[in-house]
Amino acid sequence: MGEHTGGPGAITRPGPDLGELIVGRDAELARLFRAVDPASTDQVLVLVGDPGMGKSALLDSAARRAEASGARVLRAEGRESESTLAFSALQQLLRPVSAEVDGLPERQRTAIRDAFGAGPATAEPDLMLIGVAVLSLLSALGDQHPVLVVLDDAQWFDRASLDTLSFAARRLEGEPVTMLIGARAGDHLPGLDRHRPTLTLGALDNAAANRLLDLQPRSPAGRTRTRILDQAGGNPLALTELTRASAAHDAAAGPPSSGPLPLTDHLERVFAARLNELPASTRWALLLLAAMDSVDSAIAASVGLPHAEDDTWPPAERAGLVRRTGRDVRFRHPLVRSAAYHAASPASQREAHLVLAEVLRDEPDRRAWHLAAACPGPDAAVSAGLERTAGRARRRGGYEAAVRALQRAAELAPRREDRARLLVEAATAAVFTGDLSWVEELAAAARAHTDDTSLLASITVQVGRLAALTLRHTVVFSRLIHSAEQSAVSQPATALDLLANAAVVRFYSGEDTQRHRVQAVLRRLPGDASHAWLRTWVRAVSDPFDDRAELLSRLPQLDSEAEDRPDRLAAFAVMAWLLDETPQAVRAFDEAFDRWKLQGPLPEGLGGAAAWSYVEQGRWGQAREVCARTTAIGSTAGLDHAVACAAAVDATVLAYQGDTAAARARIEDVFALIDPMESRSVSVYARRALGAAAVAEGAYETAYDQLRMVFTADGAPVHYHASYPALADLAAAAVRSGRRAEAAVIVERSARALADSASPRLRALINRARALLAAPEDAEPHFRAALADPRLERWPFERAQTLLDLAEWLRRRRRVTEARGPLTEALQTFRRLGARPWIERARSESRAAGLDVTDSTPDALSRLSPQQQQIVRLAARGLTNREISEKLFLSPRTVGSHLYRSFPKLGVTARSQLRDLVENALPTTGHQE
Repeated sequence: MGEHTGGPGAITRPGPDLGELIVGRDAELARLFRAVDPASTDQVLVLVGDPGMGKSALLDSAARRAEASGARVLRAEGRESESTLAFSALQQLLRPVSAEVDGLPERQRTAIRDAFGAGPATAEPDLMLIGVAVLSLLSALGDQHPVLVVLDDAQWFDRASLDTLSFAARRLEGEPVTMLIGARAGDHLPGLDRHRPTLTLGALDNAAANRLLDLQPRSPAGRTRTRILDQAGGNPLALTELTRASAAHDAAAGPPSSGPLPLTDHLERVFAARLNELPASTRWALLLLAAMDSVDSAIAASVGLPHAEDDTWPPAERAGLVRRTGRDVRFRHPLVRSAAYHAASPASQREAHLVLAEVLRDEPDRRAWHLAAACPGPDAAVSAGLERTAGRARRRGGYEAAVRALQRAAELAPRREDRARLLVEAATAAVFTGDLSWVEELAAAARAHTDDTSLLASITVQVGRLAALTLRHTVVFSRLIHSAEQSAVSQPATALDLLANAAVVRFYSGEDTQRHRVQAVLRRLPGDASHAWLRTWVRAVSDPFDDRAELLSRLPQLDSEAEDRPDRLAAFAVMAWLLDETPQAVRAFDEAFDRWKLQGPLPEGLGGAAAWSYVEQGRWGQAREVCARTTAIGSTAGLDHAVACAAAVDATVLAYQGDTAAARARIEDVFALIDPMESRSVSVYARRALGAAAVAEGAYETAYDQLRMVFTADGAPVHYHASYPALADLAAAAVRSGRRAEAAVIVERSARALADSASPRLRALINRARALLAAPEDAEPHFRAALADPRLERWPFERAQTLLDLAEWLRRRRRVTEARGPLTEALQTFRRLGARPWIERARSESRAAGLDVTDSTPDALSRLSPQQQQIVRLAARGLTNREISEKLFLSPRTVGSHLYRSFPKLGVTARSQLRDLVENALPTTGHQE
């Protein structure tokens, strides 16, 4: 419940139409009122404070101000007992707008229905689509009135609701929607409290505290006042409730419970003391209300809870424990609920839960939790009920709720082996929350309950699965490889699973000593056909240039084996990308994304590889879509490495498109999230993006400095896979900044290291680098070699850069006629990709070569921002604003706003004109369907 009378100076004698009087919070109220003003640019504000500081009273005042100005207010209050029920807070928030939910597009409407358990039992959640649906709904409501979303006691929201609301909160820019969030200080709200403006409620100063006491019906004086001020510590709820308590006792004795208790415990005792003076019927009603922790009137009536007008409630109201609004009765503060519940005997608590469980037969999840609360000891039937609840939560994407249900089910399971099994299942589900410490805690508990080697192996693999996606690469690798070494002889299959995760960590970290340990364990494992898939994965991920030819020979078989396994199809795509078989990677990623619904919030490390594959093949719009999804999922799950990788890829595309300021801003996000020595792969991607941004601006010395950091002081690659694609750009920057000799050493060292294992793509990049660094008379053979293989058209941007370099070299050699062909082809490719800086450079060179190059319609798209280009391309394919919003995780309003601003820049007046414009300009930038 909200802290309605725990507000700072929330007085029990409100004036007419004034609501509760608030003392000592003028600055905080002003800040909240500014946030809900229709002209405000605030979108999200988090209000934090200790219990009793008045968060709910302030949020109520802000909500009343918003309603008075014509806003639509949606509210949800966190309930401790419902924090284990997936999407319960979101359902509470959207209940008043159920009719508007029914008006959403079918896919979005179905996604919300599935989340609320109203869909088919086999429905798989699409968490991102649920987020888009909520965003679309808020945007649609904003078409009629400004919208204020008030989330109170958010520390008790279920995780699925928090994830969905944080997804929407990050995308409110430009929407007439404001979100106010109240939470207890020190509680983490995944996604909602990250990088958000925060207003902290501290203690009232002495003057405000005294003013609040003066306003009480029986204002304390003398020693009693001094003791109240001292014990309350500026907490408004404590000031008012200790005053009320002192008035009920001898004033000379001072407030009760004057020992050194924590303030919340002290207040609970104050409330509990009042319970003893109430009639038995009132105490029972309060216990039921506390156990129910809900204001559902149908349930209240079913359990015999009296309505507000019944004679049962006035004693509790006079004692300051409840407040009545119409037929509704609510606790005045969460601490009152806690006191009412814990003051009852364990037998009475169990009786209350059993009464509620009987009423809730049609709500199996709530019923299961009440039966569990009534259990004094192990109970197989109740444990099984919670296990079924966990299964329903998992199907709806409520992984945190599933974990808590399985954890409690394990506690109630009579048999030791069942407890171990349930804890392993809980650890498996916890992987999808992204909370590694929780997974490890559950794994440790499971180990304590079993000696079963298969269960123990499963535990180790589950911990490793999530650990591989965290930032603690050095520690995690050591743990994984050690477990793999220990399991190699007795459990080779488990060891290989662990080694597969260790190889992923090796890729992220780029630490070369890790390769030797991976290979040593791999040599100890049996090489039978049943393990062929994972063995190839380990080899390709940990060292794709170690016998690349043999790895390539394995791809056709792996491809056929992955046909009916979307997870393996995506893993195959990763291996193809690592081996520079980009067309195979893109094809496999396309199929995997079409067929695979993500089971929860983990990107499983695939987002970066997929995005890079699309970048390399010139499908930059789709690369940015993948980055958007990876960022949304990774941010929700707290997977900073995945978010940083997506930001680095996104920055690279922005740099290629000439949006250098945005590219550098994205790279700032990268380095705020990672340790460059722990995540060498992402660090190298970030340096490459900064180098591309500098090249786009013609700042070649800066470009060289950034790209030089992709290699060590002695010229070795910082990362065994991510560094090599930078060789040609490094050479180009070196030539223009006078660092030719140093760059030549690095290029030749890399050429020797790769030798025959270099892919055609890397050989082409090395030849381009050699051509740029060679003496002018020696450059042509290297240029020709860099363009000789027709397969290099699969990397259009890299090929176009080489064509442009060749054309510049030819023109400077006065072979102008020969230069025109490469120039024309390069300019067409740059235009198709939307690479604005390179378009300008190719245009300038074309004019110098005597070609008639004019500003044409295709280049109109280059005047748009990258996001506007994405939206225009999708609109040109016939997608509606709602369909575009689902692809790019924006609201339809934001999509419409971008199109509105884009039309004048493009010189069009109708959506129907976009198709021809885009087909002539940039036909391959987005996903071609």
